[in-house]
Amino acid sequence: MPNYKIIVQYDGTGFSGWQIQPGRTTVQGEISRALSVITAQRVRVTGSGRTDSGVHARGQVANFNVKSRIAPDSMKRALNALLPSTIRILECQGVPDSFNSRFHALEKTYIYTLFRSPVLSPFLGPFCLHFPYPLDLERMQRAADLIVGERDFSSFTTRSDKNNHVKKVLQIRVLPRGELLHIKVRGRGFLRYMVRTIVGTLLEVGEGKRSPEEMTGILEGKDRSLAGPTAPPQGLCLWEVLYPDPNAPIPEAVPEGGDDE
Repeated sequence: MPNYKIIVQYDGTGFSGWQIQPGRTTVQGEISRALSVITAQRVRVTGSGRTDSGVHARGQVANFNVKSRIAPDSMKRALNALLPSTIRILECQGVPDSFNSRFHALEKTYIYTLFRSPVLSPFLGPFCLHFPYPLDLERMQRAADLIVGERDFSSFTTRSDKNNHVKKVLQIRVLPRGELLHIKVRGRGFLRYMVRTIVGTLLEVGEGKRSPEEMTGILEGKDRSLAGPTAPPQGLCLWEVLYPDPNAPIPEAVPEGGDDE
């Protein structure tokens, strides 16, 4: 059956996350529903990873197999005609049968956005955390640098059903942009709530409630109670997912890419 790869943007405000859940409206569910109308069959959509309720995506990647052979451009147009306006398919292409958007993801980038001025624009509210308080950005960056690398991130996740909480974070950047502050996190894969808990902890460092050097002890403690709060979902966006060179052989799996936000 033809295998299609799609790049998806969505405003996560009105969705209970990416993954299909009984009785809830989800992004994966809406795409599957649209595909069932287009192809008259039940279609399983695989995403590069889950995003939680209220989290957005600029570059979510997914793939699916269908019995019908439809030109990728026609598939994209048909999906966008049936999907709600808060979900858009930016690209659609045919890929080898072996391609899996979850297991073959090499790297993901998330960006968390804060709005720092006293009055929050209603046009920005659904896509950022309003945080009009003083922050020491240099301290935040020092703390962020201490957790870059391959480490056990048990202190930054609520998940207890996995024995291995080791993940590789490639970069964390604290980036002021006028009234906005972006916290950019690149990594091979992430545990549930990991990025938002990193952000919540960095904000405590920026406010002076913690020292940057405490990040090392938080990691070594492997205890969720040691880290800061989980930042609200609306500020988080799955920005980009990277894959191997399309001209190179597709590996069997890259397990680091298959976890939750």
